[in-house]
Amino acid sequence: MIVRKHYLFYGRVQGVGFRFTTYQKAIQYQLTGWVRNTYDGHVEAIFQGEEEYIRDLVRYLHSDSYIRIDHMDIESLKVLDDERSFEIKY
Repeated sequence: MIVRKHYLFYGRVQGVGFRFTTYQKAIQYQLTGWVRNTYDGHVEAIFQGEEEYIRDLVRYLHSDSYIRIDHMDIESLKVLDDERSFEIKY
């Protein structure tokens, strides 16, 4: 089932390759959306695709030795039919 989810990641998530790792895995799992750092030291992302693949990506991020996710806020969003890529926002 295709879903769209908004995530806010808290912890040691900036300066540890979080965005690049997320980008690589999102492409691998054929997800669309984006990832970016927030001004207050967190990372924000929107993932759209198979719910199982989004779970796998987040599980992978939790297992990375440089990244430490202490908490996540997750919100379900309406699927966008015209979104075709995943990008790192600056």
